[in-house]
Amino acid sequence: RWLTCKSLPPGALERIADTIADRLRVPWFSGAVKINVSLVPPLVLLPVFLHVAALHFLLGLIILTSLPVVVLWYYYLTHRRKERTLFFLSLGLFSVGYMYYVFLREVVPRGHVEHSQVVTLTCGLILMLAALSRAKNDPGYLPIPAGNEKPSHQGLRNKSIRGSSSGLHGISGAASSRAVNGEAKGYCRMSAEQPAGVKKDWCTKCQLVRPARAGHCRLCGRCVRRLDHHCVWINSCVGEQNHQAFILALSVFMLTSVYGITLTLHTICRGRSLFVALFYCPGAYSDYSSALSFTCVWYCAIVTAGMGYILLIQLLNISYNVTEREARLALRDNTGRRLLGGLVIDTGQYNRGLLCNWSHFLSLGASPPQRSAEDIV
Repeated sequence: RWLTCKSLPPGALERIADTIADRLRVPWFSGAVKINVSLVPPLVLLPVFLHVAALHFLLGLIILTSLPVVVLWYYYLTHRRKERTLFFLSLGLFSVGYMYYVFLREVVPRGHVEHSQVVTLTCGLILMLAALSRAKNDPGYLPIPAGNEKPSHQGLRNKSIRGSSSGLHGISGAASSRAVNGEAKGYCRMSAEQPAGVKKDWCTKCQLVRPARAGHCRLCGRCVRRLDHHCVWINSCVGEQNHQAFILALSVFMLTSVYGITLTLHTICRGRSLFVALFYCPGAYSDYSSALSFTCVWYCAIVTAGMGYILLIQLLNISYNVTEREARLALRDNTGRRLLGGLVIDTGQYNRGLLCNWSHFLSLGASPPQRSAEDIV
């Protein structure tokens, strides 16, 4: 009926898509394994697009210009629908693997890359994947109360915060000046984590009281300690427990990618500097191997520029001790200051100076210092 342009019952195409997604399985020893449909497009389309782009300069210009637009469109589509997808994680991992494959197959055999340089590049990739694996672990999810142990809003109001004039949203005075998570007053991490007057709030979805700087991720459906943002490239939140690994993965990726781009351009555009070779390489399309390598270099350069912007914003936020979530809330409520041309939003709430902010970040996820009996009393 669809091919003949006849009307379809409501939801027919959605049911067909769901059926195809359910039947897409791979045979395995313990039974057929279901494949997430969002994993497939990057594995098929990326090699096709890159090989087509290597056929001619104009094709490469069109494809490499349209790819970021398509990726951004798909991101906003899934973000608006509040959907989790493995598309970006699959695209990122397959891009790294395919670029490494092209480097070994097309660039190394030319004889201008030394074995020590290949080993250095390989070690960078391994370290990046290890940091990425760590970043995909628990970002700091708050435990969800059991079904028979969920605290009620009224019970918490009467028991946990007795004496507060505004209930769960008004913890102040002596309660806010005490240690948080076992940290003593005056400790640098504590002062950056929970200054006086910071409020805890109640999450109606998780049915728990969130500590300061925690937030609820609408994609994961969980509350996360010191929630920064939900990263589609790792398909997980970035929070207190994995923020350091996330920054490490981005940093190692940047260094490894720039190093791989440099080695490739020095091979196919010999005698030219890195920046000049990226924009002017006369012999790049003389043969298909050079054209494919040059196309992959530009693809890596576009991805590296995007990841470099993300890393820059992260480093600036850490320097001012502000998270992406707090920056968005400050912009919405008009309570933050735009600095450095709008690259960072300083809320002023947790900023304790550059050194203390970085000391606080480097101590994220560490065990809190033990409190003495005198502090407890």
